[in-house]
Amino acid sequence: MDYHRLFKSLKCCVVIPTYNNEGTLATVINDVLAYTDDIIVVNDGATDNTREILTSFGDRIQVTTHEVNQGKGRALRNAFKYALQKGYDYAITIDSDGQHFASDLPLFLQEIEENPGTLVIGARNMSQENVPGKSSFGNKFSNFWYQVETGIKLDDTQSGYRLYPISRMRKIRYLTGRFEFEVEVIVKAAWKGIPVKNIPIKVHYEPGKKRITHFRPFVDFTRISILNTYLVTLALWYYIPFRFIKSLTRENIRNFIRQNLLNPEESVKRKAFSIGFGVFMGIFPVWGYQLITGLTLSHFMKLNKTLFVVAAHISIPPMIPFIIYGSYKLGALLVTHPRNDLLFHAGISFDTIKANLFQYVLGAIALAAIAGLIAMVLTFLYFAVRRVRK
Repeated sequence: MDYHRLFKSLKCCVVIPTYNNEGTLATVINDVLAYTDDIIVVNDGATDNTREILTSFGDRIQVTTHEVNQGKGRALRNAFKYALQKGYDYAITIDSDGQHFASDLPLFLQEIEENPGTLVIGARNMSQENVPGKSSFGNKFSNFWYQVETGIKLDDTQSGYRLYPISRMRKIRYLTGRFEFEVEVIVKAAWKGIPVKNIPIKVHYEPGKKRITHFRPFVDFTRISILNTYLVTLALWYYIPFRFIKSLTRENIRNFIRQNLLNPEESVKRKAFSIGFGVFMGIFPVWGYQLITGLTLSHFMKLNKTLFVVAAHISIPPMIPFIIYGSYKLGALLVTHPRNDLLFHAGISFDTIKANLFQYVLGAIALAAIAGLIAMVLTFLYFAVRRVRK
């Protein structure tokens, strides 16, 4: 396979951001050169022999230089801008510390051919030997928040070995410039509708040797935490509601109803009892705690929670006056000395509420039981007839 030609035909380059990795940089570049000479190296203000190492490669690589260190995020952002100016549509990023294998580059090229326009993150095996414990924990932490922010579950969100569809990412605006950029970019790409996925890659952690890393645990972890707080806030107020509304297609609604409300594998008795119990809890006089109490009991009774929630919404605001009135009137039939001085009373006071409370509560319990029983019977008959017709 002529990978040099394939890189050019796919308009793909390899970006190598580097900062004081003189011990591994030349090896990483030479390994990548075996597959392509479309290489952009960003010298992010290195103070070691990085400049001399890059000069030794001559015009075989393209180099951009920051006179002072600006951070990995800024290095990547400038590299993407440079790559777009050179006519590239894709950029594969690989770290210069030697932990990644250039032999995995064809895996990313295959993704361009099979899933064009996808942002691909190389997933490391974090359970293998010599993986630092803090790296494994940090990855799990990042994976969790990424799923909260985007709804996408990934196995590795921190790997620096990635394929970016930079031509699709032109209009995305970023706020960060250091390590946290690698979190921001994949979240905002997902929000823009760009598919994000993992592919398995090899990773090398040399035993007994401390890997050169410029990640500052306290400072950078704090920056990432602040970024996640910002992204979660945006997700809750904008992205998640927008994603939900966007998902409300006729087909998705039909599938939701078929799977959750009309599930043919679920017994008619369970469906009927779920709806009946939902109506019961929607009227039962524990205002403010009806839903959480009912969901807890539904879990222990193994009911259909979706049907329960739908039925419990019998107590929506327009229905509340009718429920209160019906409860109060029904309670009058159950007490020895019924009262009629609460509803529509000109001056409601604490004393009148206290005097009428027992009548209302008793009537509400009775109304909840009656309405729940009727809902359960009607539901049972509906699903039973529906199954017979089918």
